[in-house]
Amino acid sequence: MTLLQTQKIDNANAQNVGGGHAVHIDTHTNLKDASISMMYRKRVFWLVLLVFGNVFSGAGIAYFEEIIQSHVALVFFLPLLIDSGGNAGSQSATLMVRALATGEVMAKDWARMLSKELCIAALLGITMAGAVSLLGFMRGGYHIALVVAITMQIVVIVGSVVGMLLPFLLSKLRFDPASASAPLITTIADAIGVMIYFSVASMLLDLPAAG
Repeated sequence: MTLLQTQKIDNANAQNVGGGHAVHIDTHTNLKDASISMMYRKRVFWLVLLVFGNVFSGAGIAYFEEIIQSHVALVFFLPLLIDSGGNAGSQSATLMVRALATGEVMAKDWARMLSKELCIAALLGITMAGAVSLLGFMRGGYHIALVVAITMQIVVIVGSVVGMLLPFLLSKLRFDPASASAPLITTIADAIGVMIYFSVASMLLDLPAAG
């Protein structure tokens, strides 16, 4: 029995257990035998679409230009923070796509998985915030450390939750989560991370709101 056949059987069994509803996961594509053109079509739409989505990150940075000029140290932590949000989201999405594909998790389980993910993300955020706050203190003092720590906590939680929910949403819309989740999460995390970071900075550093 091939791996693909086993996958189909697992999915069918999972659908029949407990009256759950299976989600749309593309398990029919054999990467080894798939043509270049087919794999191109599966991936190009999201990558091209999200090129334009990255404009929002640039717009966010431009919007907070005054804050950046007042506290240049903030720039040092920007890639670190938005990448952490994206990494947390991608990790969460990868685990969820696999769980959906194997039938471990069904569409009806999304609320239960969300509550669990919130707890895990909060713990991850606290751990990562503690680590990065030390670097923030060394680079910019107490206030920068506080801004960086709070932002890290928020972006990790947001990224993780988005990463966990996207596979459910994409499956509901009949898209393949395996192809779309990671690039979509990265783009969302970048845009949201920029807005969260500089919004927190504008509040905690007692700076006027941009605009």
